[in-house]
Amino acid sequence: MSKNIENAIYNEKLPSGLPWGRVIKKGQTFRIVDLEGCQAVDTLFYNANNVNDRYSATDTIREQGSIFITTGTKLLSSDDNVLMEIVEDTCGNHDTLGGHCSAESNSVRFGLNKKYMHSCRDNFLTVISQLEMNPKDITNNINFFMNVPVEEDGHLAIVDGISKPGDYIEMQAQMDTLVLISNCPQLNNPCNGYNPTPIQLIIWDN
Repeated sequence: MSKNIENAIYNEKLPSGLPWGRVIKKGQTFRIVDLEGCQAVDTLFYNANNVNDRYSATDTIREQGSIFITTGTKLLSSDDNVLMEIVEDTCGNHDTLGGHCSAESNSVRFGLNKKYMHSCRDNFLTVISQLEMNPKDITNNINFFMNVPVEEDGHLAIVDGISKPGDYIEMQAQMDTLVLISNCPQLNNPCNGYNPTPIQLIIWDN
């Protein structure tokens, strides 16, 4: 059921390439909107009361029997708690294996001259330092709207996105969940269509 934006308790645009962090309270609904289409949104999830209990790609994939996430997927933590449940998804294509870009991966994939280009890891390091977290706390992330198919030889490919302007994913917090986002700044592969764009972040009380 479509929600009234006017009833949202939080509604902000996040410019391309920037980080964001907030606790989504149990029962609240969180929507990420891909405003212009084909933007990758790298996202980390933690138990807000114990950041050592964080999103686990392994457990989430095992329980749902798929490497991709969409409506009905429960995002499981390393302690087997349900952090979030996806309740609506207009895109249907989100990656949970590809990880996030970093200075190191930029240099390996695209050349040493790309090493110091802005990256999602830089964004995550910025936001976790503000929360007095440790770099080792940056673990599994989800790449919302990012198109990472599995090729016939088993390798992951990063290809053109399929999300359209206005596509969104909506999830309900099953416990107080710290959400950290890097609105991906990557310019060297097609995850953003080589053109990072803003997203919209909306929260409702239920």
